[in-house]
Amino acid sequence: MKHLVIGTAGHVDHGKTCLTKALTGTDTDRLQEEQKRGITIEIGFAQLTLPNGQRASIVDVPGHEKFVRNMLVGAVGIDVVLLVVAADEGFMPQTQEHLDILSLLNVKNGIIVLTKADMVDADWLEVVKEDTRERVKGTFLENAPIMTVSSYTGQGIEELKMAIVSMVENTTPRKSDRPFRLPVDRAFSIKGFGTVITGTLVDGTIQTGDTVMVYPQKKLARVRELQNHDESQTQVEAGMRVAVNIAGVDRQELVRGCTIAQPDSMQLSRQIAVFLQMTPDAAYSIKNSSKLHFHLGTQELICKVRLLDADQLEAGESGYALLTFDEELVARNLDRFIIRFFSPMTTVGGGIVLDMDTPKLKRKDEAVLERLKRLNASADLRILQMVADTGYALVTEDHLLKHSGLSAAEVREVLNKHLADGNILKIENGLIAKETMDAIWKRTEEILTVFHKENSLQEGLHLGELREKLFASSSKNLDAILNYFVQAGKLRLSGTSAALASFKCAFSPAQKAMQDEVDALYQGFGFEVPLNTEVAERYSNRQKLFNQVFTKMLKDGTLIALTPQTSAHRDACQKAMDTFVEMFQTSDSVTLAEYRTKMGVSRKYAQMYLDYFDRLKISKMVGDHRVLLKPAART
Repeated sequence: MKHLVIGTAGHVDHGKTCLTKALTGTDTDRLQEEQKRGITIEIGFAQLTLPNGQRASIVDVPGHEKFVRNMLVGAVGIDVVLLVVAADEGFMPQTQEHLDILSLLNVKNGIIVLTKADMVDADWLEVVKEDTRERVKGTFLENAPIMTVSSYTGQGIEELKMAIVSMVENTTPRKSDRPFRLPVDRAFSIKGFGTVITGTLVDGTIQTGDTVMVYPQKKLARVRELQNHDESQTQVEAGMRVAVNIAGVDRQELVRGCTIAQPDSMQLSRQIAVFLQMTPDAAYSIKNSSKLHFHLGTQELICKVRLLDADQLEAGESGYALLTFDEELVARNLDRFIIRFFSPMTTVGGGIVLDMDTPKLKRKDEAVLERLKRLNASADLRILQMVADTGYALVTEDHLLKHSGLSAAEVREVLNKHLADGNILKIENGLIAKETMDAIWKRTEEILTVFHKENSLQEGLHLGELREKLFASSSKNLDAILNYFVQAGKLRLSGTSAALASFKCAFSPAQKAMQDEVDALYQGFGFEVPLNTEVAERYSNRQKLFNQVFTKMLKDGTLIALTPQTSAHRDACQKAMDTFVEMFQTSDSVTLAEYRTKMGVSRKYAQMYLDYFDRLKISKMVGDHRVLLKPAART
């Protein structure tokens, strides 16, 4: 069954409270002062049973201009509005202000109710009806039914109930798959029960025994009992008026403006990015750095405005802004709010929360504005922008569920679409925007192309250096990103180095010439080779080229490192090894002196070669002799 909240709205003394009583039998003027003065000061609530058996909550809000802030509290969670216009006075200033507020809060369904029909004649009633129809043009009530009633005689009340039934049947129920949230409009204590708060459950489902978090204190509490219009419930759903008896928090800690919600499901911020919309008839403009009254849910805060795409907003205009607060705002992205001029306090506009976790934004910056436009567009673009916002860091679906302002079903539907289209990529357990991956690959390709050009004889760039060049700071996701490129056939990883998949080590003409020159040089050295540094000195005018070729020749085995300081040509090493092995055909062991004589080299070089054979596990020392361990492989 749908659970709906019906709200009254309209000018003071136009009969909202009497209409509520005629519909429900309940007098919502509960305060002595309200009954004495005959106007509603605080919000009132009543339960309406419709002809089809469905029950709904009616919120009766004050119409006097001094109590608009209370009207804003009552407007939280309204699904259907009854815009009340007294037939004897017609459309009035507070009627317009209430209509502006409801439009800004994105209320989409309503009925226009002309009250006090028994006090005017038919001709005047028709004039008021036509004037009202003209006043609501361009709003969500443009095509709304207009019902004529008298709360005193009962005229039109049953017809109004049937119109409400028809309206309710076509109303989309609130989403119960969101984390629950209940903005507090009243808090009090009952002897023997403790702390009780009331409000309209705007999202989700609450059950007795649930753990809740009280914001902005972020204090945990437990639901002891639930009521809906004085009836005990074990579970309440979005769209219901609720009284909650909670344990674990003192009455003094709870005031109007607090929120109870699923733990860690709300965000707190003192700086938010928003879309602002001025009312068509705003009496005052908003200038950059203006102070405003800000209303969201049951919260009322003071904010300072930093306009991002204009210096001033006039009536009917819209734009993007950064709002800063002295106190913590409790909200979710895509929440709607109302702004009122600082002094005199009158409604001038409202808007949508786009980013609860925004840094300070630069004014009139195209990139900043484009990002906010995408956050303010469709769910598709919002999710895509949120994933792109994380940059190189992989974002999780849980993060999107918590921060997008969308329901779980909406997030998953949009994600599946983007994953299928390839706009968002899944890497291991995270998500990243394709445009971000394209940018990472472009930068990776640039880095490796330059490296390969300058180091064509090296297998690849060291991964540590690649990380440093790709990321300003370390990223635990880099390996996952690089592995994705490997799987895509773009990158090759070998040990601790990375190379473009298309790259092959190859000598350039200059390097080939140098290789031939160094090869011939070492061939000429024979067994007794100079130190590496002595060879390098010969190429001091071509040092970089020599180093590249020399390193490559060592790596591919053309040159053999006998010691860290000395290298020999592999042909010389092979001959030295062959000579050594042949000596065992006539002896079981070989001494250093015997090998030196056989080779015709100095003791120093004989020792180098013998140590080299030992490192290869071809021979080993036994006393002052060497014995053969295995047949020598070709070098």
